Amino acid sequence: MATTTLPDENAHDGAASAAGGCAGGGAEGGPPVAALGALSPAHILDLIEAFRRSKTMFAAVELGIFDGRRPEDCRELTRLLDACCALGLLTREGGVYRNTPVADEYLRSEAPRTLSGYIKYSNRALYPMWGNLEDAVREGTPRWKQTFSLDGPIFDSFFRDDAAKREFLLGMHGFGQISSPAVAQAFDLSSFHRLVDLGGASGHLAQAIHAHYPTIECVVFDLPVVAEEFPGVIAGNFFTDPLPRADLYSLGRILHDWGEEKISLLLRRIFAALPNGGALLVAEKILEEDPPGPVPGQMQSLNMLICTEGRERTLSQYRALLDDAGFTGIEGRRTGTLLDVILAHKAA
Repeated sequence: MATTTLPDENAHDGAASAAGGCAGGGAEGGPPVAALGALSPAHILDLIEAFRRSKTMFAAVELGIFDGRRPEDCRELTRLLDACCALGLLTREGGVYRNTPVADEYLRSEAPRTLSGYIKYSNRALYPMWGNLEDAVREGTPRWKQTFSLDGPIFDSFFRDDAAKREFLLGMHGFGQISSPAVAQAFDLSSFHRLVDLGGASGHLAQAIHAHYPTIECVVFDLPVVAEEFPGVIAGNFFTDPLPRADLYSLGRILHDWGEEKISLLLRRIFAALPNGGALLVAEKILEEDPPGPVPGQMQSLNMLICTEGRERTLSQYRALLDDAGFTGIEGRRTGTLLDVILAHKAA
């Protein structure tokens, strides 16, 4: 799996140029091209209707369309099915609709790599909360209380009932299936003996690392409410309970949930638990410094504002937090997937 080392904080993966390409407009069936000599509105028009495409897919997943269901109580089902055809999610031949390969791989609920859990979580939780983005920006706080009248620790909201918990955990598993193999291969981890994946839920990252390094013993440490769902997970709270013994810890999509104070507490606890020569593997979407990007990272940072206490960060911001906790030899690499990787060491 190819990776890109991040020695330069100004490294840029082309998100801006991609946006510029979109602004050129003129795709068949898309917005009209502006008159000669005028700026095309295509990019703005595309952003205006972007939520419609997401919501179309969300609705189709909720209605079981990609599992072959055709609910008889939907008066305008054909209109939704045709829209999914236009989005490349279904095909229509002789009046019969079938999944495209990409929909069969990621939208069918029983598919091994399904993202249906995260889509349902996005539709039922994130989509309503994003409707309050302006207030989140003004106040700098998540929107659980405003949207759902839920208060308290953020993961009480994620796990507010069994259905919500399953949706969230299945969603994280689906994302992990995509990114974890690349995370496992970003650095040479062959010198380590025991990995503990902190907050690792279903164990997708631990499994990917063990598959690539069979000699590394890999276990998962997560909240008791998560451990109930996944046999073999060690139950505990990484902020308060003793950490299981390891010479390599990992944090996948964990640090972006929290503010600097809690991150510093967690990193210091990990550093204290590591033996000399041990290391910490961090998997997050690393933001670019200048110009701001990439687009998925910036959108995810707003998403963290909506639903957590945290944010996405640049490599220099992560480096400062890790350095303050005592780590050395801090290196970041891009994987070309949803997550990038940082490896930080405790001196031998």
